[in-house]
Amino acid sequence: MKLSEFTLARWLTHLNIGTALGLLLWLASLPTVGYAHGVSAGDLQLDHPYAVPSAPGEPHGKAYLRGIKNAGARPDRLLGASTPLAAKVELHSLKTDADGLRGKQVEAIDLPAKTVTRLRHTGDYQLTLIDLKAPLKDGDRFTLTLNFEHAGSQTVQVWVQTPRDAAASHLAH
Repeated sequence: MKLSEFTLARWLTHLNIGTALGLLLWLASLPTVGYAHGVSAGDLQLDHPYAVPSAPGEPHGKAYLRGIKNAGARPDRLLGASTPLAAKVELHSLKTDADGLRGKQVEAIDLPAKTVTRLRHTGDYQLTLIDLKAPLKDGDRFTLTLNFEHAGSQTVQVWVQTPRDAAASHLAH
């Protein structure tokens, strides 16, 4: 009787290890979509992708990242982005003038080596979502694919949230 109990225990152990390995292999085969607030793409760390709710009647939206940290030894560039939620995504640099922050379209955003580049609603850059298919509402989530010169493409999950500072809702872009 002891031999059959031992055989059964060994069989169950092998079954559990095999099931665990199969589950790990299945998880590794899933597409890489960044659902957390921090996602890596090569040497780049994409921190906290978010968007702000759309103003009533506004056909465009605004998406941001707290920052893109280039931990690598060579520079990279954000060349573009896309989302199923908008007809296209434009990269904009933000500059302060007498009326507040103004956005100006740029072809790419430079990501110098060993540096953090801010893409915040109060920062240096933003991603402008052109011709939204539906307004952005607080609490919504959507995917955004970022295309980098060296790090390739990375899809992140973006949360729509109201910024902490009320002045952000009055920014002119």
